[in-house]
Amino acid sequence: MSEIDSTPRTYSGALLAAIAIALVAAIAGLVWCSSLGGRITSLQADVAEAKQQNRELAAELRETDARLRVATDELGKSLGLTQKQLDDRAQAIIQRQEADSQRFESAQKQTTQQVNAVSTEVSHVKSDVGGVRSDLGKTQNELASTVSQLQSVRGDLSGTNSVIARNHDELVMLEHKSDRRYYEFTLNKGQRKPVGTVSMELKKADIKKSRFTVNIFADDKSYEKKDRNVNEPLQFYSGREPALFEVVVFNISSKNQVSGYLSTPKNAPVPANVP
Repeated sequence: MSEIDSTPRTYSGALLAAIAIALVAAIAGLVWCSSLGGRITSLQADVAEAKQQNRELAAELRETDARLRVATDELGKSLGLTQKQLDDRAQAIIQRQEADSQRFESAQKQTTQQVNAVSTEVSHVKSDVGGVRSDLGKTQNELASTVSQLQSVRGDLSGTNSVIARNHDELVMLEHKSDRRYYEFTLNKGQRKPVGTVSMELKKADIKKSRFTVNIFADDKSYEKKDRNVNEPLQFYSGREPALFEVVVFNISSKNQVSGYLSTPKNAPVPANVP
């Protein structure tokens, strides 16, 4: 042998590492294949068991169907009906059940719609009631405000304070609040006008100074109220049992016209046309 052939061979570390990795991969592949084979075997066993169960169920179903046919035949014979007649009756029962179910669903749907409609109406009614309550509260507040604005003024005759109204709205409030009768009037200059059980005549009116003069005729007597102020209680006595009457002028619309009211006790005589 030559000198070259007798020299020992050497292998690099990289080659050895590659060989080791290949061996490990081969071993891992064998392990994985073994595990996969086990899983496949288990799945095959499960499939076989399922097929067996299906066969058993199919057999039971065939047996049940056979028994049902026998029972149907016997029922048909006992009722004198053929298989077709039994099938027709069964189909009729199914159709009737379906129709009943549809009618029930329709009625239920209609009832739901009616309930929704009623709920909507109830909501509207609640809204309206809320509006009425709001309006009522507003009216009560306005009423309270109007009543609180009524003034107490000393009369020209009795020396006592009288609660007076300064316009039509306050007169309405005063009428509900007081125990007296009220007769609203409008007087034109030079015209004698009946008011309640008396009559009145405007003699003079001054818009700028808010002063006026009137004549009051009661019990065949005449009372002149001269140069009096707007909203001043003008008092006089009238009746068989003299009762205190009051006249209040709350507006002078022109030099020829004034407006106001006459106040009398509840027990005083009333005109024939007043209930």
